[in-house]
Amino acid sequence: MTLSKLGGHLRKVTITLLIGSFLVGCSLYPDVNTDPAKNNKATFQRDALDCAQSYPDSGSGVYVKQRISCMNLKGWH
Repeated sequence: MTLSKLGGHLRKVTITLLIGSFLVGCSLYPDVNTDPAKNNKATFQRDALDCAQSYPDSGSGVYVKQRISCMNLKGWH
């Protein structure tokens, strides 16, 4: 295998892994509330906005984990 073919193969593998991790990461965000009365779109949006304001974008990505934890505390899983 030549160096250019290896580089092309590694590029494809890297892109595939990045897309896969993005899809897994998006599926981990809580979207179902344990309380049936709160399990609606309006409550979700209000709670998500509250968590986003409490944990603003820090540039490092840590805020995503903090927002998920915040949503878990509000009953979203």
